[in-house]
Amino acid sequence: MTYLERELREQPEALARLLDRQHGYAEQIGELFRAADVQYILIASRGSSSNAARYAQYLLGRASRVPVAFATPSLFTLYNQPPRLDGALVIGISQSGKSPDVVSVVEEARRQGRPTVAITNSPASPLGLAADGVLKLEAGDEHAVAATKTYVNSLGAVALIFAASTGDARALAELRTVPEKLAAQLDRSWGDAQAVDVLRNIEGGTVIARGINYCTSFEVALKVRELSGLLFESYSAADLMHGPVAAVAPGWPVVAVAPSGPALAELRTAVEAVAARGARMIAITDDASVAATAEVTLPLLPGVPEWLSPLVAVVPGQVMAMRLAVLRGVDLDNPLGLQKVTLTR
Repeated sequence: MTYLERELREQPEALARLLDRQHGYAEQIGELFRAADVQYILIASRGSSSNAARYAQYLLGRASRVPVAFATPSLFTLYNQPPRLDGALVIGISQSGKSPDVVSVVEEARRQGRPTVAITNSPASPLGLAADGVLKLEAGDEHAVAATKTYVNSLGAVALIFAASTGDARALAELRTVPEKLAAQLDRSWGDAQAVDVLRNIEGGTVIARGINYCTSFEVALKVRELSGLLFESYSAADLMHGPVAAVAPGWPVVAVAPSGPALAELRTAVEAVAARGARMIAITDDASVAATAEVTLPLLPGVPEWLSPLVAVVPGQVMAMRLAVLRGVDLDNPLGLQKVTLTR
């Protein structure tokens, strides 16, 4: 078994460990979010961590009712002109904690006297040492280049901060059910993997989603690209209809991430539009009407609250990416010359 396959299977255990060990730390960090002078949240991240940041943009924006923005690290590093951060709570998300540009944003925020939080798998990393508060991902060692359990635990960390900072006991109870649901989804998706084989000759594709699963569309596209080398791109279904849909020609693969919830109706409309253009539809869904449009359906198990669905909906995409890579003869643990840690400034 490759590291990637093993780490995919470890995701439920890793998430349960995070929830058990880090709840108290999340409550302490939650105090920072309730500070009277916090007017917005600024997140620094790269790679898969940026997809976790997209989840945070929705979830923490709901929790604090303040804008959640993404940092521009090059202003802090290449141009040495960091912006004023008055009113900001700054979060750095980095699985390794070694990304120099993410660290630079957090260090500058502390210099300006702003509260800072690190979400990382390594509290002793430069990012962990730079921040006021650290939430450890508790994912354990991750050897495969493609992030799986560290990504899901990054989502779990954001969800835990949401529940702790709002004092929402129901949200915390729902979150604690997710490891079991994640395990069930893995079992189901593993059994569905060969359904992807009809896509063995594709040259690229598009992934679409709406709302809270916007992050999932980016993460699925990233996993396919880094594991198989296929050119996959991600769009909000709304943005796709503002022009880029013109590139969806007959036979072009479109993956729709469509769990039940408030975003489903709008996504269903986009699915119908691209299906009418002759796209080859791949549906990650628990909705029968979306599944009916699809050549390939990768079913989602029902019963996951929409706000937590990204922790589970990513699994069929992970398995699809792995299967496409296998079909193309790629080494799953050493895909296409990539490295586990990328140091950018």
